Amino acid sequence: MYISDFTVPDTLAARGALALARQYQSPAITAHALRSWLWAEAFAVVDGIRNIDHELLYVAAVLHDIGTVTEFDNHSISYEHAAGHVGVALTAGAGWEQPRRERALEVIVRHNWPRVDPSMDAEGHLLEIATGLDISGARPDALPEDFRREVLAAHPRGALAAEFGACVLDQAARKPDTAAQRLVDGGVVAKLAANPLESL
Repeated sequence: MYISDFTVPDTLAARGALALARQYQSPAITAHALRSWLWAEAFAVVDGIRNIDHELLYVAAVLHDIGTVTEFDNHSISYEHAAGHVGVALTAGAGWEQPRRERALEVIVRHNWPRVDPSMDAEGHLLEIATGLDISGARPDALPEDFRREVLAAHPRGALAAEFGACVLDQAARKPDTAAQRLVDGGVVAKLAANPLESL
């Protein structure tokens, strides 16, 4: 398994998502987003999940944390809902029909669920387990080590642990009824620091 096995969609929505991520997010958060896309695509292969909307998965992965940045932060709703609405706006501009735009929102929101049933939402499930690996270190040995090393070399973790930990603590403090509080209560800061990917 290699990065070259997975093709970045050559579409207006995909290019726009990456442009937004690079303009508004830090390099560490954007690298996390790109790793999450690659982990998601790789999990689809190893878990035998087929019939994926690859453009939807890419756009959702790239934008899933954009609701944490100042320009898109929302004072009343969770950062994943805010990010999902950025996804709706972006994909509307790219010409997606409303049902598919709503799928972008659903997939981004569901990445923060404790578990997503793949039979209900394959893309949401893949993004949930991919971010679970990149943030909390879940299923670290499910993907080949050489592939993990290649992805980390292409998209280094950098200051992700410190940046994302601070971000989630801030979100939880300001919006304690959102998933950010559940992540904090679940020890996400310690999980970030202990993630096996940090030392690979």
